[in-house]
Amino acid sequence: MVQSKKQRYLFLAFCLVPTFVFFILFTVYPMINGLYLSFFNWSGTSAVKEFVGLGNYKELISDPMIPKTIWHDYFLVLTKLVGIMILATFFAVALTQLRIKEAPIYRVVFFFPNIMSVVIIGILWQFVFNPEIGIINSGLTMIGLESWTRPWLGSLEWALPSLVLPSVWAGIGLFMLLLMGGIMNIPKSYYEAADIDGANSWQQFWKVTVPLIWPQIKTSIIYIVITSLNGSFVLVQIMTRGGPSDATEVMGSYLYTKAFSDFRFGYGATIGVLILIVSLITVILLQFLLKREKVEY
Repeated sequence: MVQSKKQRYLFLAFCLVPTFVFFILFTVYPMINGLYLSFFNWSGTSAVKEFVGLGNYKELISDPMIPKTIWHDYFLVLTKLVGIMILATFFAVALTQLRIKEAPIYRVVFFFPNIMSVVIIGILWQFVFNPEIGIINSGLTMIGLESWTRPWLGSLEWALPSLVLPSVWAGIGLFMLLLMGGIMNIPKSYYEAADIDGANSWQQFWKVTVPLIWPQIKTSIIYIVITSLNGSFVLVQIMTRGGPSDATEVMGSYLYTKAFSDFRFGYGATIGVLILIVSLITVILLQFLLKREKVEY
């Protein structure tokens, strides 16, 4: 019995220790090192680091680009969140409740963008938005709406909203499957009872489905927000590089510009700290707003 217990603990240690070590090396250490570098003026190539204390943070507060990048980040977060959750929920309900024979095929089709590299997605959607040969402008021209065509990624007004489409398109599949898993676990007797009570499909969705899959909905919302605040930079860098005229600059792309273009790694690290703080505050606020009584079944 003692030997069995010891073997169990050894097995758990064997499984957990490597993960813990990787977490320390690739998450905790970079965060601590980034915080450390934020107190220095460093080019990233020189061996000399000039200690400036809170100088970078003072500059951060007065930097006019920071409020703009935060606004752009939150715009992408909110629009991506609304778009993905509405569409993912719609398709999850449709593929589980409507008895569609081709449902397994649709699952694969919707999930396919999730296995694609963000780089490929960005390049693909650059062609979609191309003002000369892009699908959008070509389609508008074909149906007689040529006046609606525009250089989507080159427009100050439309460049940022245009980034929402590839983000939503790439994210629907994963969250659709997550919500489908929750819906498929709901006992059918609940819907039968609601139907007997006279509830229509819309009422069944709000009174039965949503409360019982709320943990999956909450997880999806938080995950989308975290990945958007920390990952929008990749799509921005590929598709617009923050342009035109900073119209799509987000905190991550601004960090990249300061660190790798202006060679101000210290200030770039300070922006990284800001991203961490903004993300933490947002997630904590979401945890509070999305908190509700757990429904068991």
